[in-house]
Amino acid sequence: MRFLLRNRFLFVIDVVGWALIPLAALAIRLDGFDGLDPYLARLAVFTGWAILCNAALMYRGGMYRRMWRYASLDEMFGITTSLLLAGLAVSVIHFVLAPWLVAEYPFVAVGVPRLPRSLPIISTLFAISWSGGFRFALRFAVAERLRHKGRAQARRALIIGAGDAGSSMARELLANRDLDLEPVGFIDDDPEKAGREIFRLPILGDRTDIAHVAQTHHASVAIIAMPAVTGTVIREMQALCREAGLETKIVPGFDAILTGKVTHNQLRPVQIEDLLRRDPVQTDHQAVADLVNGMTVMVTGAGGSIGSELCRQISVFGAREIILLGHGENSIFDIHNELRARHPEVRFTPIIADVRDARRIDLIFSIHKPQAVFHAAAHKHVPLMEANCDEAVTNNIGGTHNVVQAAARHGTQHFVMISTDKAVNPANIMGATKLVAEKLVHEAALKTGRPYVSVRFGNVLGSRGSVVPIFKAQIAAGGPVRVTHPEMTRYFMTIPEAVQLVLQAATIGKGGETFVLDMGQPVKIVDLARDLIQLSGYEVGRDMLIEFSGLRPGEKLFEELFLASEAYERTPHEKIFVARNGHGPAPTDRWVA
Repeated sequence: MRFLLRNRFLFVIDVVGWALIPLAALAIRLDGFDGLDPYLARLAVFTGWAILCNAALMYRGGMYRRMWRYASLDEMFGITTSLLLAGLAVSVIHFVLAPWLVAEYPFVAVGVPRLPRSLPIISTLFAISWSGGFRFALRFAVAERLRHKGRAQARRALIIGAGDAGSSMARELLANRDLDLEPVGFIDDDPEKAGREIFRLPILGDRTDIAHVAQTHHASVAIIAMPAVTGTVIREMQALCREAGLETKIVPGFDAILTGKVTHNQLRPVQIEDLLRRDPVQTDHQAVADLVNGMTVMVTGAGGSIGSELCRQISVFGAREIILLGHGENSIFDIHNELRARHPEVRFTPIIADVRDARRIDLIFSIHKPQAVFHAAAHKHVPLMEANCDEAVTNNIGGTHNVVQAAARHGTQHFVMISTDKAVNPANIMGATKLVAEKLVHEAALKTGRPYVSVRFGNVLGSRGSVVPIFKAQIAAGGPVRVTHPEMTRYFMTIPEAVQLVLQAATIGKGGETFVLDMGQPVKIVDLARDLIQLSGYEVGRDMLIEFSGLRPGEKLFEELFLASEAYERTPHEKIFVARNGHGPAPTDRWVA
């Protein structure tokens, strides 16, 4: 019933066409309608078989369940495949099976000439043209109606990037008038695309033409549809659009798409992550799946920025159980509910525990026997730890000692500790405690012979308490934005990018290594502040001030990636280094909590 209601009109049109097509095909084959009379009886039988086979295979192929308003090449391929198979079936039935089974059709007079064997070929081509052409004419008529309906108040949009993402965005804007955006054309730097059209929208020039094109076509919005380009290009495009007075929106980068947080056609304002975007991380998904598939995996600090993202990414690789261990009940509650909803096939075990409690940690390991541990629990705020040294030592050192010793004692096969670039030549308590923690993991690897490793990286964008949320809060409050020093630089990564590389490092560790992630070029904090101010719609110095407050205790102007005693080299993964010879045995007996 649903089939008849949704597509009965198209079905009637198909049947009418299929009934007339064999007659027209035979007339073409015989160079006219004269002389058709001797063939009509056989032609009627052939037409009957053609209608039955076409209808059956079109229905079986789902061609009467499609919404033809959104027809694409996929639907055209389906029509072509269905009707080609139908034409083959008719040929076999009419020219092979029927004569073989009954010698002659009993209702066809003896001496009637046989139909030309080219008839099924001609008929099938006509049937594809008829059924496909009618549907796509319908689709284009609807699209044309929508193009002009309700667009009077729509904002005119310029799409930057005439590739796959740009064409998908144009198609979505043309089909969905509720988005209140009317595309007027494309900007693309490829000279071979100049003057061409996509969905009848012209490619109007390259980046140098943005201001002129925006003025000429009265555009008020620019959509950057280049998910694969670097942050430098995004920064340049965003600056040109701002100079042209265009509101800028962006199609998310591949990392956000691949992690399932957004789709390729989801628009949003330009964010600081876009300006720092690097080439997408190439992850060996099979290696990661081999590491965690069917295993019980523990993540400490599972409610934090890195820990929660580790849980999200590990969930898709077939882990049997993920133990969400953390000290903050609210954060563990939130990530547990999120993961249960997303991955009902995985068992999630939330545990509230303090890594400084050696007996509690040992009991948890004895009960759950995790085969892989990702240790992300740590105190990380430099000024706070300068003022609370005891907490830094007992948590970052004592907690790591408890977790890694429990892992060694209870047979954990893989251990990965999240470290920081502040552990290199540390100038603060937090960095010093993470350096000792690295040594603890290194020593455990030497004693057990297992792949226990540390992964060292810099700041992550958007993590709780990091500089970006602080700057955003200061901007929301009307400023000023406070930067410690005009020359201060830091390495930055997005959270998904860092976690992908942590998982990849876990697959290549043999034991005792300290892996260092390639974080690109360091970024000046003052430049980060300027970008955030501009992305918020303000001008530095006119609408919002930047003030320099001076270095805080324990802060360095720049971070380093390797100790002087470390020899380092690239791993098989282009974005992961391995540091060797940097850690001697750690005096573990001092750090028992």
